[in-house]
Amino acid sequence: MKYQKAVRLLVFVIVLLSVFVSSYGIFSNDGQGSFTFTSIFGETVNIYGKGVYQHDSVSMALQAIAQDFITLFLGVPLLMLSFYLSRKGQLKGRLLLCGTLGYFLYTYTSYSFLSMYNSMFLPDVLLMSASFFAFILTMMSFDIPTLPIYFEQKLPVKFIGGFLLFTSFIFGMMWLGKIVPSLEKGTHPAGIDHYTTLVIQALDLAIVVPAGILAGILLIKRRPFGYLLSSVIIVKEITLLTALSTMIFLQIYHGILVSFVMLAIVVFINLVVIYCMVLILINMKRAV
Repeated sequence: MKYQKAVRLLVFVIVLLSVFVSSYGIFSNDGQGSFTFTSIFGETVNIYGKGVYQHDSVSMALQAIAQDFITLFLGVPLLMLSFYLSRKGQLKGRLLLCGTLGYFLYTYTSYSFLSMYNSMFLPDVLLMSASFFAFILTMMSFDIPTLPIYFEQKLPVKFIGGFLLFTSFIFGMMWLGKIVPSLEKGTHPAGIDHYTTLVIQALDLAIVVPAGILAGILLIKRRPFGYLLSSVIIVKEITLLTALSTMIFLQIYHGILVSFVMLAIVVFINLVVIYCMVLILINMKRAV
């Protein structure tokens, strides 16, 4: 793989730092405990009050802790496994590596810009930087025009590409459904809590949703870049949807009212996305 030394160093940094940061996020417990705060929007917000996320809302803190669990027990092992396979020259390892680095990039970009300032700010920024450059170098290592020859013709590109289009549409409409009504009423969006803006929604609507649509279209047309981009989006969706499922269960555990319909939808989409990744991997030619 091209740029292997640089990627190896960056992956080493990401593994060490993410294990430290996610463990601290899960197990830190200092602080006064939950309290209420009136935001600039006049909304009463329940603040978590414990650990590194003590200044975040209860909802956001539980999401971050769920994300830390997924990073520690899924993201890091997947990163190490995919890097090992990529060093052995396996294309499936490089595709998994690229997708996993995309997950780390998205996660620590979210932490850097969304979480209330805390002691992990600099490690989060360093993780965002290391993930960004490792992701770019890994993407640059592919000989993109040759990618289609490594996949079997029976790969169900219409099913996988169609599902990417479907999930991109669902997430796009979900976020627009959160934002547009508040614009029409001239109020702030529900659930913004005490934060200044909608960081996740901005990332998704500006980058993730368009990338998912592009990946779906290119894969259906069997264009070379579609094979790479769809793999990146699918791995990212697997990890983040697993984190979202974990977050919902954590909210239920803490007595927060959660729609079981939403839980069922998230779990269903998560399982189908995993199935799509399996389809990609089993339809790669054995030589790679």
